[in-house]
Amino acid sequence: MKKLLSLSLALAMALSLAACGGGNNNSSNGGGAASGGNAGGSNPSTPSGGSGASVTLQVGFENSSSEPFGQGMAKWQELLAAENCGLEIALYPDSQLGDKSSLIDSMTLGEGVCTLADGAFYADYGVNDFGIVFGPFLFDEWDDCWTLIESDWYKAQCEALEQKGLHIIASNWMYGARHTLTTKPVNTVDDLYGLKIRVPTNEIQTQGFNVLGATATGMPLGDVYTALSTSNIDGAENPLATLYGRSLQEVAKYLILDGHVLNFTTLVCSADWYNSLTPEQQTALTETCKAAAEYNNGLVKDADGDYLQKMKDAGVTVVEPSDEVLAGFREKAQAFYDMGSTFGWSDGLYDTVKAAMGK
Repeated sequence: MKKLLSLSLALAMALSLAACGGGNNNSSNGGGAASGGNAGGSNPSTPSGGSGASVTLQVGFENSSSEPFGQGMAKWQELLAAENCGLEIALYPDSQLGDKSSLIDSMTLGEGVCTLADGAFYADYGVNDFGIVFGPFLFDEWDDCWTLIESDWYKAQCEALEQKGLHIIASNWMYGARHTLTTKPVNTVDDLYGLKIRVPTNEIQTQGFNVLGATATGMPLGDVYTALSTSNIDGAENPLATLYGRSLQEVAKYLILDGHVLNFTTLVCSADWYNSLTPEQQTALTETCKAAAEYNNGLVKDADGDYLQKMKDAGVTVVEPSDEVLAGFREKAQAFYDMGSTFGWSDGLYDTVKAAMGK
């Protein structure tokens, strides 16, 4: 009986390895670079209790599982599992693996972790020009984003990021239009003057809000509820799904739908870890991520109206600014694009990016 059991286990392992092109040694152990310590405290290359025949990517994010992004992540996990290629993802919502900057730091060391991140973070990791994609009021509509990510300019940014040790898996994720939720009424851009507004911890988003007259305050998303409750900050900005998903409407009752950033986002991992995968695994990871993004984008579009109504039902006063009011926001935002030397941007970057969008 023991001999029969051993033969069965050996056959099962052989079939598992064959499913993704013959059990490349690098892909079965994460290529070595990710085998040390990591943000989650365990080996990210293999699932706990597994035989080592499968590679696991730990995906950490600040959002809740109930948000469209969280549901999109679950779809990615499902689609990748269906590929049966010896590669899987484990999901860690609600900052369980730590904040975004810590995760990205782990990636640069070759760890098998992944998170969502944007050009503003990539600027802080040495790809300066990438930061412009998070500039205020850069995009007029979502199609501008999708045109840009297919451009030669964008591909060059991704290649530069690869040299920093970071690989973008997919860029077609709609995170949402970012709006501003405050503890005090904001009806025009002038009302932001002096308000302490939480932004993610990067220079681009900090300066993007400072030019609007606010005092930007960088902090992890998980700390925002408490900071609003204790009046350490006066507001926060994010898409409606994230603002509501973190229950911020309980402690801030004024929302202006300024849409200051149309936020597409990317899923990023260690370049070393990615390069340790077999070609079949790389293709599966990328294509399922892109497909899950389409699912996510549909959820985001459908959910905005529902989240807005939930905000109103929770007693939030909602301002839908007129074209004139938005023009005031845009006018102040232009000062951001005059700060290129501060950010280390290439000469004429704003015009270059607009041209890449066909503007």
